[in-house]
Amino acid sequence: MFIGWGANHILLYNDGYAPMLADRHPDALGCPFFDVWPEVQEELTPLFDAVARGEPVHMADLSLELDRPGRPREAHFAFSYTPVRGEPGDVEGLFCACTETTERVIADREASAARDRLFEMTRDLFGVATFDGYLKTINPAWAAVLDRSHEELTSRPFAEIIHPDDLATTADVVETLMQGELVHQFYVRLLKADGTPVAFAWSAVPDADPASGIFYTVGRDITEEQNREEMLRQSQKMEAVGQLTGGLAHDFNNLLTGMMGNLELLQMRLARGRTDDLDRFISAAQGAGRRAASLTQRLLAFSRRQTLDPKPTDVSRLIRGMDELLHRTVGPETIVDIVDTVDLWPAMIDGTQLESALLNLCINARDAMPGGGRITIEGGNKRLDQRAALLHDMDPGEYLSICVTDSGTGMEPQVIARAFEPFYTTKPIGQGTGLGLSMVYGFARQSGGQVRIYSELGMGTTICIYLPRYDGDAPHDAVDDASSKEIKGSGETVLVVDDEATIRHLIDEVLDEQGYTVIGAGDGAAGIKVLQSGARIDLLITDVGLPNGMNGRQVADAARALRPSLRVLFITGYAENAAVGNGHLEPGMELLTKPFTIEALCMKVADILRQPLSS
Repeated sequence: MFIGWGANHILLYNDGYAPMLADRHPDALGCPFFDVWPEVQEELTPLFDAVARGEPVHMADLSLELDRPGRPREAHFAFSYTPVRGEPGDVEGLFCACTETTERVIADREASAARDRLFEMTRDLFGVATFDGYLKTINPAWAAVLDRSHEELTSRPFAEIIHPDDLATTADVVETLMQGELVHQFYVRLLKADGTPVAFAWSAVPDADPASGIFYTVGRDITEEQNREEMLRQSQKMEAVGQLTGGLAHDFNNLLTGMMGNLELLQMRLARGRTDDLDRFISAAQGAGRRAASLTQRLLAFSRRQTLDPKPTDVSRLIRGMDELLHRTVGPETIVDIVDTVDLWPAMIDGTQLESALLNLCINARDAMPGGGRITIEGGNKRLDQRAALLHDMDPGEYLSICVTDSGTGMEPQVIARAFEPFYTTKPIGQGTGLGLSMVYGFARQSGGQVRIYSELGMGTTICIYLPRYDGDAPHDAVDDASSKEIKGSGETVLVVDDEATIRHLIDEVLDEQGYTVIGAGDGAAGIKVLQSGARIDLLITDVGLPNGMNGRQVADAARALRPSLRVLFITGYAENAAVGNGHLEPGMELLTKPFTIEALCMKVADILRQPLSS
């Protein structure tokens, strides 16, 4: 600090001011101020004059050029000038408290310049935006990446360059920022001038002053990262396809060998006139066929293309009804507890597939406890908010969970990561197909749900199936004694549309034996001609996947247009789900999945013909 006394501002200062004087100290003491600092007289005279008039002067940053050996000419000071008054109250001099800020100011400027260079050079998008939807300040990367001019980007609402599907996300982020909260790692795509979307990962923070109405944001182009991830996924997919193909070929070759070998032996015996013990070969061939059918169903379940027959289902009742089956399947060394399933919400699912999924989980749980143990099946109702749904890779909403827990060996993380892959198994050769969990996963996903594995080595495993809640009541079906049903026909006429002659002739033979009249057609057009002929038709059986541009659903719709009360039975080898309404069929329509048994076909035909006619 110093005092400038009298009209010439004679300089009196303390030790703290001496370093600012450099080589002018100590000679400056007692000299007129502007004799000591002649180079700043022009800048400081107006300030000194103001003090002489009794006006204090304060400045946070005063920039001056000073001649001080070994130092830059540029100097910066923060100071205040205060009048010093004599006895009558007249201003006799001034008092200055000052701090030299040169090093800090230059360092700040250099840091700012570095930030500016980074701002100019980076490929990341830096921006200052307003809450009313405009970009206020942007770095050159915006124009370079999006092929748009700086003027276009800052003069139009930024919603115009955001992908339409990401506008809702953007609105949620802006609302959060307006509440003063930071938002990290959200994903919004921007549109280039030609409409091409570019994927960005963003972070945003509101200004410290809420009244400013602005926020700061930075976005990183993740297109290449996504491309690399997609290439990795594709590579993993091809690896899985290779594993799937190899496993499929192995299992089917075994089954085909069993079928073809037994049929060949049967043919040889008949050729030699030996008719004893033929049932053994027939049963063996049929068993191989059933295992092949089960294998294809599991594969279709994994790929989410199995034909589901979803109905409102009382899941609690279904699980309790499996109690005896589960105990019998896992054996006496394993205890099965079914708990907390009484108040479970209903679900719109294929009950048979859920039973199969639970049976698979219990078999896996049993195999994880070679010395016996406890399996617990527990149900629960869950409401998943946005955050919980994101963690489970599901949509927010209401779900019921069915969890199967064992006290077994547990699973390592790398095993959990591959558990749902088809044909992946940790069981010894010959003790598992590797399709059980993949079938469970496919069923849950196809039903709009999810499967999650929670496991720790040595502590056991919990596998939970999550299924969407059905907003309604599940009907309690009456117990059906299949053996007591009459499956014989009474001369009804059935139109069969299937491009596979073998299947068409098989259905013809079976239904003819049951007392029905059967008319066959090789494609949709031929079937429509029969329907237009005026011939009596009581039931239409049609394959879903037909050739020549008309699928089974289209045939059924055309048939209903001609004969509104016609009953329809769809048969399908896999789920052309869109064609059959994803399992949600109109009254008077039923579904039968190939391969089917003769008994199942006869039962289904009898059932649908017994249903009352719709008007």
